[in-house]
Amino acid sequence: MASPEPRKRRGPIAAWLLALDAWIDSSLYEIGFKARQFWEAATIFSRRFRLKGWRRGIIEVLSEGFTLGAGGSVVMLALAMPAFQDTTGDWRAQGDFAVTFLDRYGNEIGQRGIIQRDSVPVDEMPDHVIKAVLATEDRRFFDHYGIDILGLSRAIFENVRANSVVQGGSSITQQLAKNLFLTNERTFERKIKEAFLSLWLEANLSKKEILQLYLDRAYMGGGTFGIEAAADFYFGKSVKDLSLAEAAMLAGLFKAPTKYAPHINLPAARARANVVLSNLVDAGFMTEGQVLQARLHPADVVDRGEQKSPDYFLDWAFDEVKKIAAKSGQHSLVAHTTFDANIQKAAEESVEFHLRQFGKEYNVTEGAVVVIETNGAVRAIVGGRDYGTSQFNRATKALRQTGSSFKPYVYATAMEHGFTPNSIISGGPISWGNWSPHNYSGESAGNITLIMAMAKSINTVPVRLAKDYLGIPPIKAMAESFGVESPLEAHKTMVLGTSGMTVMDQATGYSVFAQNGFVGSRHGVTQLVNRTGQVVYDFTKDAPPPHRVLSEQALKSMNTMLAAVPVMGTARRAQIPNIVVAGKTGTTQSYRDAWFVGFTGNYTAAVWLGNDDFSPTKNMTGGSLPAMVWQRLMVYAHQNIDLKPIPGIDKPFVDAETAAKAEEAQKKNAEQAAADAAAERPPVLSSRTTQTLRDMSKVFEEAPILQPPSSPQTLSAL
Repeated sequence: MASPEPRKRRGPIAAWLLALDAWIDSSLYEIGFKARQFWEAATIFSRRFRLKGWRRGIIEVLSEGFTLGAGGSVVMLALAMPAFQDTTGDWRAQGDFAVTFLDRYGNEIGQRGIIQRDSVPVDEMPDHVIKAVLATEDRRFFDHYGIDILGLSRAIFENVRANSVVQGGSSITQQLAKNLFLTNERTFERKIKEAFLSLWLEANLSKKEILQLYLDRAYMGGGTFGIEAAADFYFGKSVKDLSLAEAAMLAGLFKAPTKYAPHINLPAARARANVVLSNLVDAGFMTEGQVLQARLHPADVVDRGEQKSPDYFLDWAFDEVKKIAAKSGQHSLVAHTTFDANIQKAAEESVEFHLRQFGKEYNVTEGAVVVIETNGAVRAIVGGRDYGTSQFNRATKALRQTGSSFKPYVYATAMEHGFTPNSIISGGPISWGNWSPHNYSGESAGNITLIMAMAKSINTVPVRLAKDYLGIPPIKAMAESFGVESPLEAHKTMVLGTSGMTVMDQATGYSVFAQNGFVGSRHGVTQLVNRTGQVVYDFTKDAPPPHRVLSEQALKSMNTMLAAVPVMGTARRAQIPNIVVAGKTGTTQSYRDAWFVGFTGNYTAAVWLGNDDFSPTKNMTGGSLPAMVWQRLMVYAHQNIDLKPIPGIDKPFVDAETAAKAEEAQKKNAEQAAADAAAERPPVLSSRTTQTLRDMSKVFEEAPILQPPSSPQTLSAL
């Protein structure tokens, strides 16, 4: 029997690996054993601090509070992060441009830039000026760290007790954060950003620097920014020379500069100044005896008239000047603008009139308007109801969904692709992927001509055009070629106006239809002149020439279709007697935005109405209040001017029903034509005014003829 083979001895490497494995195993076991021992010892030790009863409840509440607080801090920080991005730039600089603005007739309308007045250091301002501001705006300014918890609590208590807003809770630092970085929108997100930015300002600036910036940047009414400019505008003197009564009047402007502007409403400004004097006494900054003279002898102001400063227009024009003059190296300039004070006043009056009259009924609080003449000149900009309350320009900066007012860009693309106003398209139900838009009435429109689809604002027709015939890219390119600068989303829902656009963009785009298919002529500055009189920029010579973006045939088709909307479509309230009107209404989801953008041969105007917080209105459509605002404004704008035809419209479009009514009305009014001519009736008058003129004409006709005196004796008797 053979003997077994001897076992081979392991090599040194194998032995080393076995030893390493044994060491790892023993080490892991030792670590686990020690960890268990430590945990047991820690558990036994912690039992000494175990609480029971009410003490345990307190600890549980505090623990949950810390957890929720930490989570809330993370959420608020995430919301505030976008605001911190604004602090990375040169946020201190106002820009080194110094611009004085003139209207179309050469009258000065305002100033913008560093030019206004040199900043006066806080240390050089009178003590009563600083005390008046602090007593009214932030009494504990030097005691808090950006957010005054005590002041906020006091304001809430006083407002609840008075059942109205009688005190504000924002500190000076919070107000400065809003002025520098934020808008006036009333949202929870904005308040969080404001709080974080206030803490950031306190961490990066001294109290003196914060107060200096606040006094230099605040809007003070009358188109002035900063307390030094306001002192010069209202009193004709430097802030260094203000009396206590004058300081109190200026300190009262921070709350509502437009409402309390002394050149507009001196009694209200004096009443507000009296409140500031009471605040000085209540805060302990002065005694009643020290403010008595200021109460007995309130401040008088320099007579500036009641002409309001067109601040929204000036803000936009200032941005335009900076773009134009950036390459010239000239920064101290006089800008001749296209601004028309009469049209501006009419636009503001129309917005305010309708919001006061119907605002509560429709639950709408804000509006914006842009008016452009057919030569491209921007004549008026309404960026909101009150510049003193909110300097945010809703006409040039707010991106709002356009609804059906975007459809003309779709139809213009279709006209360039061979369609005509009489082309027939199905208005029935349509689905595009998981999107199934429906018409406003909820019913199918059947086969329908494009002109009727435009007039009745059928939704399924432009969607079918985009889906089956055009595609989204050509529509987007068409809108951008019309001068639209807002970023448009190349999404299928874009055809129904889901992309946000500004009022300025809408007016610019529709002006292409009024300007015979050309784009590139919109402007607000006609000439820039430096302080020595040298012309730096002239629009007629230096601006690129307009270029055609819509063919003549497509233009004629589009204007024919748009002129049908006020006649037999959704914009009947925009009609102006004896003037051809064209345009389109727009209403967004949940009635959040309502538009009417229309034009005549003379002017294009875009009107938007809605709410800053994007809350829905009460069933307000573009054919209701916006069309009424547009119509009232345009009636004024077209008085006593030469009426121009809309390009491409040889004969205004009317349907059979409207034509029959017009013929009947013409027969009834034929007998009154002579009376109207005798009264020299303007192009547009209300029915009441017309009737009054007719009655006056009748009285004059029936009045007895005065006979000349027959003898000197008769004359002497008279």
